[in-house]
Amino acid sequence: MRAVLRRPDFRLLFAGMVASMIAESILLLALGVWVKDLTGSDGLAGATFFAIIAPMVLAPLVGWFVDRLRRRPFFVAVNIATAVILTPLFAVRERTDIWIIFVVAALYGLSYIALSATLNGLLKEIVPAELLVDANGALQTVKQGLRLIGPLLGAGLYTAFGGWTLAAVGAVGFLTAAAAGAAIRVRDAAPIPTEPRWLAEVGAGVRHIAGEPALRRVVTGAVLILIVLGFGETLYFAYVDQGLGRGPAFLGVLLSAQGIGGLVGGLGSSAVVRRLGEVGAVATGAGLFALGSLALVHPTLWLAVPAIVSTGLGLPVAVVGLNTLIQRRTPPHLLGRVSAASEALVSGPQAAAIGGGAVMVGLVDYRLLFLLLGVAMVGVAGYLWQGRRLSPPAPSAVPEPVAA
Repeated sequence: MRAVLRRPDFRLLFAGMVASMIAESILLLALGVWVKDLTGSDGLAGATFFAIIAPMVLAPLVGWFVDRLRRRPFFVAVNIATAVILTPLFAVRERTDIWIIFVVAALYGLSYIALSATLNGLLKEIVPAELLVDANGALQTVKQGLRLIGPLLGAGLYTAFGGWTLAAVGAVGFLTAAAAGAAIRVRDAAPIPTEPRWLAEVGAGVRHIAGEPALRRVVTGAVLILIVLGFGETLYFAYVDQGLGRGPAFLGVLLSAQGIGGLVGGLGSSAVVRRLGEVGAVATGAGLFALGSLALVHPTLWLAVPAIVSTGLGLPVAVVGLNTLIQRRTPPHLLGRVSAASEALVSGPQAAAIGGGAVMVGLVDYRLLFLLLGVAMVGVAGYLWQGRRLSPPAPSAVPEPVAA
């Protein structure tokens, strides 16, 4: 990662993304806590997360819009707009104001799609192809590390100072990202004019994924991985309660262990992609998920921690493999649509799987469900591993002199 961090433009983008990821990690849990505090309803608190995910249905349209604009100015504009989106939270005072939180959450979900689609294209413009995997790995390392402290920091700020601090800290983070983006010196590639058949253009991202063998296999694998992971989300509560005989708060300890695994996985993800290629890296991530799920079949603390660490290790490896493959195998004029389409294809089924898991855990022994999930993940890992030759290992990073 040192080679990519020596590049001034990437350092600026990296600093901006760290600021926005801190804002994101603080907001996601704390908004739900805020709704729970105002209403006392677990259902309404959960609906906050649904409000963030719901705009995913618009992802193909957002990707089409992103591809019609220059990346850097749009990155700056969306970060500023996201800061503005958070300002209505200052008006929330009582239960009747929770609609404001839901509207803000939905608009934030929309901006998240736009920023994700823009980031892939912007990275490709400022980072040479051989360093893309390192750039993705650096960003994932920070994102996984923030999972350790972000939710606790957000909940702590809310408890100590109130909900307005969430809006204030979040806005500062996104404005910092906008300032960093504005300082980047990059010749933005002019968008390629598209034909007026907008419906066909909106679907171009899905068609590109379907027509590129490596992308098709990896996105299919990623969808299956997140369906399995989403299905298992609610099983952790039963595992802690029925299996380990501990209170719900102990889940926080396990999630911290998962965050540690994610941090280590982020640091090593670029090395895995370079050695195995992108498809092989995603297969490795699926294999780590499988090990974690199978280990949780037997509820004991000495297996619980390494099992959760294993799932944490797998996530950044799979994400870096997926993102790098999208960047390497997609023409610049399609990157927004392909990024948004892959996000929608992955996140939509995952949300449905979370709901399915919540139903099944009340009907079937959680140990049997973990066994089934582990076996399913072994199958996904095998499917991906068979296609590893579709994407040869990423080229080695070649350090180059870059002005400080």
